[in-house]
Amino acid sequence: MDAIYVGIDVSKDRLDVHVRPGGEAFAVARDGKGLGELVERLRSVAPSLIAVEATGGFETIVAAAIAGAHLPLAVVNPAQVRHFAQAVGKRAKTDPIDAAVIARFAEAVKPQPRELPDQAARLLAELVGRRVQIIEMLVAERQREKRAAAVRVRKSLARHIAALEKELPEIDRDIDAMVRGSPVWREKEDLLVSFPGVGSTIARAVLADLPELGRLTRREIASLVGVAPFTRQSGQWKGKSTIAGGRPSVRAALFMAAFSAIRCNPVLHVFYQRLLARGKPKMVALIAVARKVLTILNAMLRDKKQWLTA
Repeated sequence: MDAIYVGIDVSKDRLDVHVRPGGEAFAVARDGKGLGELVERLRSVAPSLIAVEATGGFETIVAAAIAGAHLPLAVVNPAQVRHFAQAVGKRAKTDPIDAAVIARFAEAVKPQPRELPDQAARLLAELVGRRVQIIEMLVAERQREKRAAAVRVRKSLARHIAALEKELPEIDRDIDAMVRGSPVWREKEDLLVSFPGVGSTIARAVLADLPELGRLTRREIASLVGVAPFTRQSGQWKGKSTIAGGRPSVRAALFMAAFSAIRCNPVLHVFYQRLLARGKPKMVALIAVARKVLTILNAMLRDKKQWLTA
């Protein structure tokens, strides 16, 4: 039997569904009744993969319903789908056409199905994300305070800064309570922070935004985060390898870990210096260190072993 691939285009009020091969198409409402109908019809076709485009949060309830029915689900990047549509000459854009393109994308690319994070994992991710937002606002407000000339403006900025400074430790306490209160997360955090260069802040950012850590190969995890180099070559011409895509929040945490590791981790310090000695630019060497940090952390969680300096 042919493998069955399903594409679902999610809008505010409805879901457009396309099945390949065969071209069956239908639509249901994006509500409880519609989701129930969707799950029943998907079960009847026994799909090999269901692809849902990430649409700013509208897809969450749809993905939860599909995953709850134990059907194979991949939430795909809309930019990748649009590039794919352009590559195959699909320039028209309507919801049914988008569903057909997503199904065709799933059939051609076969993105890896992923388990959805549970409610606790989503809450941790929101808290960690909020912590980042507060820090970014603090930095911005402090810069504005330095430039402000009007006394009234400086007082307003000072009040806002004080409120943010009060909120930050409260967020930290909530994150600490969640991580240390969960035996699974506590074990993972203890493993991660045993690596010189990774502290609690970085470990919790990784736990929140990279639940796949420890369950994928080193190449898969590097590609998922966006620290795997992509080669650009055509004939005799060879361009520079670059990194792209992935998860920016995790990548930022890894760069922080890499900065720290090249100073306090003897193994990574030697690795970084060796790259510089070979003529690699500092940023290229730092990306390589970040990728190595990710590979090591992935192996540590996979094997459930703390870091041991040789």
